[in-house]
Amino acid sequence: MKRTNYCGDTNEQQVGQEVVLKGWVAKRRNLGGLLFIDLWDREGIVQLVFNDNENHDVFEAANSVRNQFVLEVHGKVQLRAEKEINPDMKTGKVEVAVDSVEVLAKSETTPFDISDGVDASEDLRMKYRYLDLRRPEMMKNMKLRSKVASIVHNYYDGEGFMDVETPDLTRSTPEGARDYIVPSRVYPGHFYALPQSPQLFKQLLMAAGVDKYYQLARCFRDEDLRGDRQPEFTQIDTEMSFATPEDIQEATEGLIKRVMKEVKGIDVKTPFPRMQWQEAMDKYGSDKPDTRFDILIHDLSDIVKDSSFKVFSSTVAEGNFVRAICVPGGAEKYSRKDISKKEEYIKRYGSKGLAWVKVTDEGYNGPVAKFLDEKADQINAEMGAKEGDLILFVAGSFHVVCDSLGYLRRAIAEELDTIKPGQWNYLWVVNWPMFEYDEGFGKWIASHHPFTMLNPEDLHYLEDGEDPHKAHAQSYDIILNGQEIGGGSIRIHDPKVQEKVLKALGYSKERAEARFGFLLKALEMGMPPEGGLAFGLDRWVMILAEADSIRDVIPFPKNSKAVEPLTAAPGKVGQQQLDDLAIKFDKDVDYKLD
Repeated sequence: MKRTNYCGDTNEQQVGQEVVLKGWVAKRRNLGGLLFIDLWDREGIVQLVFNDNENHDVFEAANSVRNQFVLEVHGKVQLRAEKEINPDMKTGKVEVAVDSVEVLAKSETTPFDISDGVDASEDLRMKYRYLDLRRPEMMKNMKLRSKVASIVHNYYDGEGFMDVETPDLTRSTPEGARDYIVPSRVYPGHFYALPQSPQLFKQLLMAAGVDKYYQLARCFRDEDLRGDRQPEFTQIDTEMSFATPEDIQEATEGLIKRVMKEVKGIDVKTPFPRMQWQEAMDKYGSDKPDTRFDILIHDLSDIVKDSSFKVFSSTVAEGNFVRAICVPGGAEKYSRKDISKKEEYIKRYGSKGLAWVKVTDEGYNGPVAKFLDEKADQINAEMGAKEGDLILFVAGSFHVVCDSLGYLRRAIAEELDTIKPGQWNYLWVVNWPMFEYDEGFGKWIASHHPFTMLNPEDLHYLEDGEDPHKAHAQSYDIILNGQEIGGGSIRIHDPKVQEKVLKALGYSKERAEARFGFLLKALEMGMPPEGGLAFGLDRWVMILAEADSIRDVIPFPKNSKAVEPLTAAPGKVGQQQLDDLAIKFDKDVDYKLD
């Protein structure tokens, strides 16, 4: 029999009609002569009713089924009795009186309940991902992701963008993370790389005259994982010729506005606020500022530069900073032990300590109070501090104070439950530094990527005798509730500028040619001015779904160790495959997985 509709779409308009439904048994209840089964499919649940007095054979057949059996049923839609209506179910006013049932597939006992809020480890859920996805909250996430992707296609198609695929097997080029590499059988000792992004190819598409490009692109990065990262992920990738940053941002805001309306039923106001990168770092301690609460960072360097507290005065004398946040009502809510835990945590950012005072009616109280009492009026005025508040100070370099206080302001806001729900604070962070110093690698790197165009007034920094690291770029990130969901820039289309940028990053002409020769040649063949932006689809959907992890919105994700429990990937391969690829392992190395 052909299915007439999804279980979850059964409604009052069908009362009296014959329906054919197919789905999984979510729950069964035998009340003697009456048997109730909740039948589930991707659109939801409908209640089936079997009456022993009316059809004994069908009742007995239904009585033999168990949870997660797959059924096909035929019956008539009827209204539930008034006292049986379930207002929490979309189909809660109706049920289906079944007159025939067929078991299409049986199921063993599942390793965890197929229900929301299940008490099972993430690895177990991922091992049986096909069961995990049956859970209503997970299926809801998959449907949301599908709907966002559909809107993306419709929106960009309607705006005159072309959907163009780019290669998944390409050349290794440095883009900020390690490449996943693929050995070539045909050319032993040579390797493809999986793309970290389609960045270079979409620039080449602009040289080809595509003009407006978009793609839901698969990207791969071999980096350490956390809740909002995966080794393979999906970008909403876009590029436009002859575009200004404002053109690209306007197109992006149009997509966001449509998604928010069609997915969440929310009208967001555009244009979004623009915040300078410097302001974001100074006030929020982050290049992805969370503006949903008012705890801001204040620079106290000028106030404490002549303080008797030598830690502060010497820090300022060395050209560094003393900054602080004020925690409203924090004097009572945070004990010395609580603050010590915060101090220990921020050491990971390079902080050497966390000074603090509590504001009382008699002045400051705390370990450094005696050093700062003379500055109390000035500090309180700058901070807006009042009796009962807690002031936390960090001294150090720019990035140490930003990272430490950026973490503290958000952690404290979450602990004090000051972030009001239902906020969707989109904003742009603009005017980024072109370069940043990577402490881990001990060298200057591009803040976005090496193909980002500088602000016109900063081009002189690329000349000999100038410091290129003072330059700022025509780059921009789109932020939602303190998380970066996308970033982009105007690209370099002048080969001379590109050469100078690569030189500032330490590339010789020979090395630049070896890595990027195909792009450098394209820049000499009539490359139009152009720019673009890439969204992290997974991260955006995670926020829209209000999920705890990016893994909850990806159908088949990797775990925190970059392993896929379902298929046990990565795995070993046979010796013949290794021989075909001319790959040999060091005999002293154990290649077993954890």
